[in-house]
Amino acid sequence: MYSSLVVHRFHLSSIHSYALPHCSHSQKPRKTMASATSKLELRELGNTGLKLSCVGFGASPLGKVFGCVSEEDAMASVREGSRMGINFFDTSPYYGGTLSEKMLGKALKALGVPRNEYVVSTKCGRYREGFDFSADRVTRSIEESLERLQLDYVDILHCHDIEFGSLDQIVNETLPALQKLKNAGKCRYIGITGLPLGIFSYVLDRVPPGTVDVILSYCHLCINDSTLEDLIPYLKSKGVGIINASPLAMGLLTESGPPEWHPASTELKSACQAAATCCKEKGKDISKLAMQYSLLNKEIATVLVGMKSVKEVEQNVAAAVELAASGIDKEALSEVEAILNPVKNQSWPSGIQQS
Repeated sequence: MYSSLVVHRFHLSSIHSYALPHCSHSQKPRKTMASATSKLELRELGNTGLKLSCVGFGASPLGKVFGCVSEEDAMASVREGSRMGINFFDTSPYYGGTLSEKMLGKALKALGVPRNEYVVSTKCGRYREGFDFSADRVTRSIEESLERLQLDYVDILHCHDIEFGSLDQIVNETLPALQKLKNAGKCRYIGITGLPLGIFSYVLDRVPPGTVDVILSYCHLCINDSTLEDLIPYLKSKGVGIINASPLAMGLLTESGPPEWHPASTELKSACQAAATCCKEKGKDISKLAMQYSLLNKEIATVLVGMKSVKEVEQNVAAAVELAASGIDKEALSEVEAILNPVKNQSWPSGIQQS
């Protein structure tokens, strides 16, 4: 049973922003993604055939959901992400009341790279004015999103935070509507997102194989909560790709701590704060450790983290490159895991009560 508490989902990061200098456009050779010397690992997304960068660009901060972001910084962060090998960009009409989609669309267009070199996912069903998973609304939603993104199609269209709607409606009405959009070429693949892990098996057990191509889970493959790993064999048996978001547990695993509205218990917040303090005292960065922990499981196609500045992009990519080259700091990880052990796998309610 899911609580009626409403929880807003965001992808958090916690670093200062600055913009890259403008590049000269006097010469315009054919541009390609991933021109940086250290390319990010690419991982397959289920049975889709898509290969995603192991670090994904969460564009919710471009919608100013964590404070002001200049257009220059937003454009520069996407540009730097593509330069450093990020090829997966995620957004939603809910983020910033459609602003995230508009900013991401403008930034991707400015890259001037071939459309098949980057993967875009957006969502439907959750909007600033509330939730609406009806066939009519999600059908109109993708048309609106494509206009804002300045795209002819998105690679993945997710039903957004489905625990806030009727799961039976998702099965019987929403997903069939998305299948029609897929057949019409508006999206290539279909996904579902949410916090309670039980929603995924509920839906997947009630739809024909191949209906859902990917799930997006968040806050369940972090140092403090690894419960998503228990679901991986089931998801693989269904041929479903896995995206993991919020490796920092919506700000719990940061030096600055979570925002005031964070729904975690006082006990969980205190434990995470103690872990962050322990890392800082030893010259370690808990956010980097948390990012690397989430990247360890290669069954996960990509780890999606919110970014809004060049510095954030550089730090997230550097964490992945360092992990690939020299592994995770096992001593620091063991110390943090010991501190978090009393609250391990503790989550919080999200959504409406499902009958």
